[in-house]
Amino acid sequence: MLKKMINKKLAITSAALFALFLIYLVPKDSLYQMKDVPSKVSYVDAQVNTEEIYLLNHHNLLGRTKIVCNKPSNDITKRAQFIVESLILDGPNSSSIPSGFRAIIPSGTKVNGISYDNRVLKINFSKELLEVNEELEEKMIEAIVYSVTTIDGVDNVILYVDKKILTFLPKTKTSLPSTLNRSIGINKEYDFTKLDNINQVTVYYVDKWDDNFYYVPVTKYVNDDREKVKIIIDELTSTSSYHSDLMSFLNSNTEILNVTTTDDIMELNFNSYIFQDSEDKNILEEVIHTISLSIKDNYDVSEVVFKVNEEEICKSVLKSIE
Repeated sequence: MLKKMINKKLAITSAALFALFLIYLVPKDSLYQMKDVPSKVSYVDAQVNTEEIYLLNHHNLLGRTKIVCNKPSNDITKRAQFIVESLILDGPNSSSIPSGFRAIIPSGTKVNGISYDNRVLKINFSKELLEVNEELEEKMIEAIVYSVTTIDGVDNVILYVDKKILTFLPKTKTSLPSTLNRSIGINKEYDFTKLDNINQVTVYYVDKWDDNFYYVPVTKYVNDDREKVKIIIDELTSTSSYHSDLMSFLNSNTEILNVTTTDDIMELNFNSYIFQDSEDKNILEEVIHTISLSIKDNYDVSEVVFKVNEEEICKSVLKSIE
């Protein structure tokens, strides 16, 4: 019993000495400051802005991805400068490039000026822009045009090198129109046997890096005079493509029964094979996006309505596709 009492007193004494030791180490002012710390902390949710951008993937194709942007969303020129500088190898925004992608504009290229007026964006580059490798020369122009035209309000682009309009690519000997837009195509495929009756159609496919899916557009030049939307659906239900790594989740038995366009709304009526699950009447997100993005690049409409046997299933507002 006596031993237990002694041990208890020793423990109490040790605890007291340790407390005094802590008080001695911590400045007196700090003890008083600790009383002023509020019991509840308020957190402010900062809105994170992102920009769509087209970067090279691991197959040397331009893929659609997103980067975090700290520029105000209502300033078109600042947003455009951020996007273009993100396309420069080892550029000021290189830390923003997502895994699995890489920039395409040569290192050392400068953006000497950007202006915007009447839906036209003018970009003046330094001469280093033309130092790009020959095999990537045309893709670089595609990446710039497709990336900056993701900004709502930008339809056309004029590119300058040292204040002179770029109308010729010196390495591939390719002529360019002075005003560029998405009609130049991207990741081009040529599949025609005659020079007349050529239809240009851009189709979006799915690709994957690690566990993340993203979308890759391919502009096809074909001898096919059908409506572009029918070519799009046929391409997405087909397993044949020059790029075997690209995927489509659209069931091969899917058929488009009819198409109607009223004002700027396109209604697509499919058979039931478009469903992932016919009981739940669920269409895969990747299917909705590949079709909607393809429609957006080929038609001047703002909304796509998906129907199955004339029953409306869902809508896709093209300006807000994620």
